[in-house]
Amino acid sequence: MASKILIIGGTGYIGKFIVGASVKLGHPTFALVRDTSSSDPAKAKLLEGFVSSGVTLLKGNLHDHESLVKAIKEVDVVISAVGAVQLADQIKIVDAIKEVGNIKRFLPSEFGFDHDRVDVIGPAESTFAPKVQIRRAIEAEGTPYTIVSSNYFAGCSLPTLAQADSTGPPKDKVVIYGDGNTKAIFVNEEDVATYTIRAVDDPRTLNKVMYIRPPGDIYTHNELVSLWEKKTGKILERIYLTEEEVLQKLERAPFPINLLTAINYSVFIKGETTRIKIDPSFGVEASELYPDVKYTTVEEYISNLV
Repeated sequence: MASKILIIGGTGYIGKFIVGASVKLGHPTFALVRDTSSSDPAKAKLLEGFVSSGVTLLKGNLHDHESLVKAIKEVDVVISAVGAVQLADQIKIVDAIKEVGNIKRFLPSEFGFDHDRVDVIGPAESTFAPKVQIRRAIEAEGTPYTIVSSNYFAGCSLPTLAQADSTGPPKDKVVIYGDGNTKAIFVNEEDVATYTIRAVDDPRTLNKVMYIRPPGDIYTHNELVSLWEKKTGKILERIYLTEEEVLQKLERAPFPINLLTAINYSVFIKGETTRIKIDPSFGVEASELYPDVKYTTVEEYISNLV
């Protein structure tokens, strides 16, 4: 029988995809929401969609321990998809899970780098440090867990060709960090959600990091730009920045451009999304575990953009 899943942060960026995947894959799905009838039109529409698809909305929040415990008692698995500002507050989820005592698996809000095994700098380091703290708390309590390391969200990188200071595709010029030949991983958000839900009842992912590295999602920046040029028929001028120039850019940039610059530095200069060798003692790879998942390749994603 499919586990009952509670998603905390279900109306957020990756959370809404996880809710959708949970329903699609047949899990009784619950979403913890601050207000079941939001005054925000976009959020209200999203919640209506949840309800119509069979999701049970539970009113509560991380700062209301009683509501958190009550919600967790309803389910077998807890998935947190809270945003960056609430990462440290996940300790309240860990505490509530300990009190309830019946949770088969907790998936904290990771969905990016494996922060135990990569180096990030500047705003990326300070923003994501709580992820490591939550991991240690989970281990200390003996909470069964799965960490999802999904690398670079396609929706945050491919539409701009990973331009930190742009909201749309480059028209004439494209900035490339380093020599542009470092491999990086770009995963469609819906695929992240599908692999995540597939993992919740899988004994192979218990107390492991699950890396999402589908072979069709691994590209260098140069290859990504070349693919874009092929699909659009337009050649872009490539501006290559040295490591020193990227660090200078990072120092000058305002938030959130500095955060994106720091992430790009780790991805394209240091190769942090691909350099980890997955050892069975701590990790598994999602597309190897679930070869039947028809994921969206980078080429398909770019084709849809064009």
